Amino acid sequence: MFSLKSKKALVTGGSRGIGKGIVLALAKQGADVAVNYHSRKEEAEQVVSKVKKMGQESFAVAADVSSVDEVIAMFEKIKKVWGKLDILVNNAGIAHYSPFEEMTEEEWNKTLDINLKGQFLCAREAVKLMKEKGGKIINISSVASGGVGFGAAQIAHYVSSKGGVIALTEALAVELASYKINVNSIAPGFIETDMTRDLIFDKKVQEGFLMRIPWKRFGKPEDIGAAAAFLTSDEANYITGTVLYVDGGWLAG
Repeated sequence: MFSLKSKKALVTGGSRGIGKGIVLALAKQGADVAVNYHSRKEEAEQVVSKVKKMGQESFAVAADVSSVDEVIAMFEKIKKVWGKLDILVNNAGIAHYSPFEEMTEEEWNKTLDINLKGQFLCAREAVKLMKEKGGKIINISSVASGGVGFGAAQIAHYVSSKGGVIALTEALAVELASYKINVNSIAPGFIETDMTRDLIFDKKVQEGFLMRIPWKRFGKPEDIGAAAAFLTSDEANYITGTVLYVDGGWLAG
């Protein structure tokens, strides 16, 4: 079950953290995976090496997902190398705290440009490679997409971007169904990565989060990778327009 053999996938922001976990999970199930990165070339190449050791094809491709020209160039490379794309995982994103009254237009625009516009740009180009034979698109959102249960103070830009991701997912699921393209979102809870450690470095704050998680542990990139492997498999062909919360029961608690 959940075989992705012969499938070609692109994971944005695949050089570390959740993106890396998704890349390795897809490769484990047999997919060939292109690893997008913005500035972390060495880390991306290390992930590529891991995928190749698993027996799958892989290459790193640089692109700022908020730049239309760079996104188009990235997909042109994928088309040149593989001639097709079966799976897109829109994972690239940023997060940082900023009190709303002090938030600058630049901070707001940068967050939405990367977290939301980047997913729009990548999905638009992916559709061109998927529309004849179908495909799977996963947009990474967050439990913070609505701010519920997350403690969303000082991340209005992030919450807005991730809420937009879910709205985009639902809209695309309806519009692209005629092409047999499934569009779903994964909303991670607190996943232990470099980004979350930098964002929430206070141990007491982390302990406060942990107390709200019924499973009493933080998530791992592998947890998100496993969810992505399922949603991109043939077994999930009748699932589209949904949000899969991978949060250890956080929102239910």
